[in-house]
Amino acid sequence: MPIEALPLRQPPSAVVARGRLQVADTAAVAAGVRAGQKLSTALGLLPGLAVFERDAGREQQALDNLACWAGRFTPTISLQPPDTLLLEIGGCLRLFGGSEAIIAAVLAGCAEQSYSVRWAAAPTPLGARWLARAGRAAVVDAAGLPAALADLPCAVPGWPGDVENRLQSFGLRRLGDLRQLPAAGLRRRLGNGPLDDLLRAWGDLPDPQTAFVFPESFAVAIELPARVEHAEALVFAGQRLFSALAGWLAGRQLLVRRCTLQLSHDDGPPTALALNFAEPAADEGRFLRLLREHLGRLQLTSPVEALRLQADELVARSGASIPLFEQAATGEGALACLERLRARLGEGAVQVLGEAADHRPECATQARDAIFNFGQNIGPTVAFGEKSAQPADIGRHRPLWLLPTPQALAEQAGGPHWHGPLKLLSRAERLESGWWDEGEGGAAGDVRRDYFVARNPLGQWAWVFRDADGWFLHGLFA
Repeated sequence: MPIEALPLRQPPSAVVARGRLQVADTAAVAAGVRAGQKLSTALGLLPGLAVFERDAGREQQALDNLACWAGRFTPTISLQPPDTLLLEIGGCLRLFGGSEAIIAAVLAGCAEQSYSVRWAAAPTPLGARWLARAGRAAVVDAAGLPAALADLPCAVPGWPGDVENRLQSFGLRRLGDLRQLPAAGLRRRLGNGPLDDLLRAWGDLPDPQTAFVFPESFAVAIELPARVEHAEALVFAGQRLFSALAGWLAGRQLLVRRCTLQLSHDDGPPTALALNFAEPAADEGRFLRLLREHLGRLQLTSPVEALRLQADELVARSGASIPLFEQAATGEGALACLERLRARLGEGAVQVLGEAADHRPECATQARDAIFNFGQNIGPTVAFGEKSAQPADIGRHRPLWLLPTPQALAEQAGGPHWHGPLKLLSRAERLESGWWDEGEGGAAGDVRRDYFVARNPLGQWAWVFRDADGWFLHGLFA
């Protein structure tokens, strides 16, 4: 954690404190660098070693972000600074299908975020911590816990140095050997702390943990390990942020409708990338697909050095029932497709048709941006940017397809012709409206028309009208 929490690092690298190495990465260890060495010794072994001071604030922030991310697995999380995360998974086993499934998902998520992990699962919190610290990756049940803990070295708990020195002088190497000695004598020689720890690890004493409290709002920043000049390269760093967001939403039982990804540059103002979802969501995969669409269209003006993700609009997650029988997986969905189209083509490129309070056919519909509202008991409904009065009954026989401009028709024997003589199938529908925008540029103006439903010899149905200038074709029926 001391190394992986640092953003601007390149291997080989190490973290030092008071002139001695605390931890080194894999490349440095391969060259002979070890924890506890003097800095001069490490530089002698590896002159190109990048050295960093330990940053406790960054480590705590990384641990908090991991706790938010882990909210997708369990709501009960505890932090053990500086580098330990406790997940209580006993209540989530049936949901995920067993401990193996949860552990596999946790390890895969940590690997995607470039965190190295040592893990263990045990009935007691302290027992799981000790097994993980010793590198004993296993799922230990209550029956096997005493034997697993008894085989651990006495150095694993990390007790004070004077306690470890006394244990060595007693000839004790394993926790099982220490466990067999009389407790009263050990308390006089070692104090109450180590013996109480043994009781908690074995489950003989209760060991309540302080639960991690998910923040009221979500705003997480991350510095990039190198300056990024191409927007597509930000997907990996953004995945860490959106993983934390998905876990935080699960822990808080919320959905996000809109969030903002802020890109900080070397020079110049930051770039704000707004991600609007067609429906409230909490799925990390959906977040990343939308992020890729936005980044694919983004042209960076200067290199990016940091990212910051903030959840702007949240809604409460409503309960849902699991189906009795297993159902086939569904596709992406119309709303998810809509938000990806808007991200790829632009916010104004995807619109819907809405009614307008106007009797003139060419003015009765209007293209507007879609806003999706979700009730508790009904499906999605489309609303529009502004509320308009519903038009009166504009006729029962209206075609969906209107020509951009009415097409003049020939007239023979007093009737219109379109691929032959048209047979009028309806009575005239008089439309007379629009005096208020007469003379305005681009407006339909005042119209006085008689509309008819007609059919030609080819069987095509048309919507035609007659005015002072003659017959015109205005629309086609399917």
